[in-house]
Amino acid sequence: MPQEAWNAKRERQYKHIKEGLEQRGRSEDLAEEIAARTVNKERARSGEAKTKSRSSTQDISSGRRGGLRPHTGPRGRTYDQTRTGLGAVAQGTAATA
Repeated sequence: MPQEAWNAKRERQYKHIKEGLEQRGRSEDLAEEIAARTVNKERARSGEAKTKSRSSTQDISSGRRGGLRPHTGPRGRTYDQTRTGLGAVAQGTAATA
């Protein structure tokens, strides 16, 4: 799926993203599509692409978004924590009444 317009850096980025998605259980076809879209968006953001969309340049970058949302699951308190009042202490925040 790599494109002729991609340089060596973008080829490595594509491969890294694709392998990571496959390790997380995505199908090969979907992993290729997501990796190609991500690389093309980064190319547009950095000025390597001839054309670019507004969402490619003004949206949050994929690298930053991955750091903000690492997909580790919900972070809220459990039902038991809300009932006992110990949830705030376990979460490291001050309890408010």
